[in-house]
Amino acid sequence: METQHYQATDNFREILPGRLKGPLDKVFGAAAAHRLQIIYTRIDRDDKQQPHFTDYRFGTGEGYYCYPASTVKLPGAILALEKLNNLGITGLNPDTPMLTDPLPGINPGVQHDHSAAGKLPSISHYIKKIFLVSDNDAFNRLYEFIGQETFNRRLWELGFRQARILHRVGLPLHSEANRHTNPVTFRIGRQLLYEQPAAYSELQFGPRNDLAGTAHIDHRGKKIDAPMDFSHRNRLPLVCLHEIMHRLFFPSTVTKEQRFRLTENDQRFLYHWMSRYPEESTNPAYDREQYHQAYTKFLLYGGQKDLAIPDHIRIYNKPGWAYGFLTDTAYIVDTSNKIEFLLSASLLVNHDGMLGDDQRAFEETGKPFLKALGEMIYEIEKRRERKYLPDFHHLKADFHPYTIIK
Repeated sequence: METQHYQATDNFREILPGRLKGPLDKVFGAAAAHRLQIIYTRIDRDDKQQPHFTDYRFGTGEGYYCYPASTVKLPGAILALEKLNNLGITGLNPDTPMLTDPLPGINPGVQHDHSAAGKLPSISHYIKKIFLVSDNDAFNRLYEFIGQETFNRRLWELGFRQARILHRVGLPLHSEANRHTNPVTFRIGRQLLYEQPAAYSELQFGPRNDLAGTAHIDHRGKKIDAPMDFSHRNRLPLVCLHEIMHRLFFPSTVTKEQRFRLTENDQRFLYHWMSRYPEESTNPAYDREQYHQAYTKFLLYGGQKDLAIPDHIRIYNKPGWAYGFLTDTAYIVDTSNKIEFLLSASLLVNHDGMLGDDQRAFEETGKPFLKALGEMIYEIEKRRERKYLPDFHHLKADFHPYTIIK
């Protein structure tokens, strides 16, 4: 079934209040310099609980490049589950131990994971770590399982033609190294279920000219007095990222060809861990002082350590931050006030042109802006009238009161 989706141009200003203050005014007042992009999707239910969507966009038609950073981990988690389903091997599932052999000179192997209950790595455990704390190595292992060529071809097949997933994250590897992926095996005890040899991607990518900043710090910590060239780095435009969220949470509203090949259990698993807080997990377990409740919740809560998120609010999201770029994409739900909306935003927060030394700008400009943006949209949603309220039947298995794990 396909429901109506109202496409929009750059119409976000239609819903802006008359006067912006604080972080909103600061960023909107220099939107071009910040490469600001926003997509807000309003959701209206009909009498059969079918959703209808209206998009409000800002800056998405400007052609800005924004480094996606860790947001690429969202399609990585989805495509890893898809690949398991496509293999169709009896007994092979997300919890099956996944062992990675080393690739000399590129990336070591993984035979144990002491943060897992059984001390063994798996697709499910990597996905948990991706959404709980945005773990880099977890994504890299999924990237190696999927393979660079399959990763890109599948996104293109789904219609995300502008996407380019070229490399692992957090590792100083050149382009050629990232074409190589490690051997992977799935075993239960001595039983071998699936063996994937080391692979090399022959996929060719067209030329790009994605530059940012006036200077940057390279992977050796050396200052380079030239703009940073992102042409050989990952590319996942905000419009693609937002649409991935839309299809993940509302698969019945797109055609069969546009849907991810996920089982109902896959969907429930992703929904659950996308909305969990680090302190709600014991497998893996995290230091609550460092990985606090809002650690990866930027829209509406700004990642602030001292803020408590109410039980009735759940934020299903994936943020990313690196090289001055800050992005978050979220499906935000309030079961008490019957609110739901999709919101994605990306901006360049670097203030002095030196990319790679941006933590202060993230804290002073980026996160406060995303917090204020989420609050503004939440208040708009709270005030607007709806003929039919959502019953959240697609999420009910995921709701439970928030309790800190002892």
